[in-house]
Amino acid sequence: MPSVVESRRLILDAVKLLPSEEVPLLSATGRVVSSSVNARWDLPQYDNSAMDGYAVRASECRENTPLSVVGTVMAGGSRDESVPPQSAVRIMTGAPIPSDCDAVIPFEEILAESCTEITVPGNVKAGAHIRNKGEDIRSGEPVVTAGSVIRPADINMLAAAGITALPVYRRVKVAILSTGDELIEPGTEPINGKIINSNAPALAAAVMEAGGEPVLLGIARDNEESLQEKIASGLRADVLVTTAGVSAGERDLVREVLGKAGVEQIFWKISLKPGGPTAFGMKGDKPVFSLPGNPVSSMLMFEEFVRPALLKMMGYKGVFRPLFKGMLLEEVHKKEGKASLLRIKVAREGNIFKVHSAGNQQTGLQRTLVNADAIALLPAERTVFQAGEEIDFHFLHDSALMGRDDL
Repeated sequence: MPSVVESRRLILDAVKLLPSEEVPLLSATGRVVSSSVNARWDLPQYDNSAMDGYAVRASECRENTPLSVVGTVMAGGSRDESVPPQSAVRIMTGAPIPSDCDAVIPFEEILAESCTEITVPGNVKAGAHIRNKGEDIRSGEPVVTAGSVIRPADINMLAAAGITALPVYRRVKVAILSTGDELIEPGTEPINGKIINSNAPALAAAVMEAGGEPVLLGIARDNEESLQEKIASGLRADVLVTTAGVSAGERDLVREVLGKAGVEQIFWKISLKPGGPTAFGMKGDKPVFSLPGNPVSSMLMFEEFVRPALLKMMGYKGVFRPLFKGMLLEEVHKKEGKASLLRIKVAREGNIFKVHSAGNQQTGLQRTLVNADAIALLPAERTVFQAGEEIDFHFLHDSALMGRDDL
């Protein structure tokens, strides 16, 4: 049984980058650029005013010197005529600088002003309040480089630099298959002995949150024929995720059917609680994850093992959520020999995170996971964690990053 660290290494060593595709600019938000994209022109495209004021020649500006006002240049306009000596042009922010001016004096620095004349201060420096052509980026220089995640600020510069489409890694298509004779679909009234298939919509939501596209395959029954049909369909996606049927029960047939479908098993079972009976395999370049049927275990295994693999396939470099340290507010016990995932609540006091159990840690209780802000991975060799000591944890979602103000 591999450890958590070894399981992650085996998975990430096996999965490969998806091909890239070109998408419209706005559709690239949050996705990873597959190759560098260069500016089509300089930014700014021309020397322009950084302030509302007057365009002047710096050499003509001496203390209390009057200059004639010979026109106005608005944003979106331009001035083709030369500016006579001892003259100024009224100019708005963003407007092109007249070719024979080399500085802008903001309105608030003008000593006196009328419709036809201004009195200017001395010591005006050439280049003052001018945004020079190409000072932001030059034509042909990269606006974004391969591996960048596109943010709104990148969209702004890309659009300004003439880019309307981007090469990005394709979104991963993840087939999701629930297995079990006891399952019925959401929306069906449950009867005795039946269970709502809640894993499928939950995992689909987790796939979408990670940036992928879920493909719901429905329910496979506990027989080879049903499993073979559904698994064959799932293997047409980029990734197949199954739930249930991977323990050692009489009707746990998933691993056997996957093997017959040509999936090479990389490992079965992880030294971890909950989620130990998790399997991972590959069919060619297609990863196949077989998660436990227990909803809590299924979601935790997706978070810790499947999500990082999907992110790597879509080109992300940071595939694991960042770790933080939190001070335990209560003593925690666990069994020796396996690492353990503890669902916790987090509060922040200044620069200190304080954490405690989110509730009963039995894996049959979904409420504890719903209430949790974060997950702590407790090492295999420890059995007792004292109140006041620090443990490592990661948040379950970005909105919980700052923690709560109350416990």
